Amino acid sequence: MATKSKTAKKTKPKATAAKKKPVATKSTAAKVKDILAQLKSMGHESVRKLNIRNGAGDKQFGVKLGDIRTVAKKIKPNHALALALWETENLEAQLITTLLIKAKDLSEAEMEAMVKSVTVVQVAEWLHSYVLKDHADKESLRQKWMTTNHPMAARAGWRLTAGRVAKSPEGIDVVALLNRIEAEMASADPLVQWTMNSCLAEIGIHFAQHRQRAIAIGEKLGVYRDYPCSPGCTSPFAPIWIDYFVSRQG
Repeated sequence: MATKSKTAKKTKPKATAAKKKPVATKSTAAKVKDILAQLKSMGHESVRKLNIRNGAGDKQFGVKLGDIRTVAKKIKPNHALALALWETENLEAQLITTLLIKAKDLSEAEMEAMVKSVTVVQVAEWLHSYVLKDHADKESLRQKWMTTNHPMAARAGWRLTAGRVAKSPEGIDVVALLNRIEAEMASADPLVQWTMNSCLAEIGIHFAQHRQRAIAIGEKLGVYRDYPCSPGCTSPFAPIWIDYFVSRQG
């Protein structure tokens, strides 16, 4: 009996999918250049002059702080880019760095180098608030900086100590701090004097048993007694500062 021959099905070869072209990415240097150009376009002469009065040099554009935050929000966090912006020594670029960089990505040595390279107080404040206070080695750095002669590092040391006094005072020798403040604050470098005074105020606010001595030290030294304050702002003069925040404790 004749059998019907089976014919093999012909299959079309699958089309080879076209390879996607790699997306070209800008180099870090090009990104830095673009960001600096954007910042320059947002500058205000009045802000630039104010920055100069507050200690900034010529490496700045006079960009408002709110606008700096807006620019930073549009930048994808990138450690290499953040460091490259810092290295420009431009005021606004360094402020953006503090908003982009992660404390966990910095070694203790790198953190210390950044703190010591700061030249403008606004940058020091943002670096503390957004990076340093979250760094794993902040306590060892604090202890080291409390005995340093480097103004910015000492400023940071007293800033961290004020934070310890307010939030985690265990192990802090408050009497020894008061002794140092009484002996050193009047003649301290202005950069250090500000955070040393903050520490004095925090002691007076959070330690009832040391409050009268803290107020007495403030009165005796008179640091920031005549400091100009805008309406609605609290004076940095320690006795006024302490009284105001203690009254709010109920």
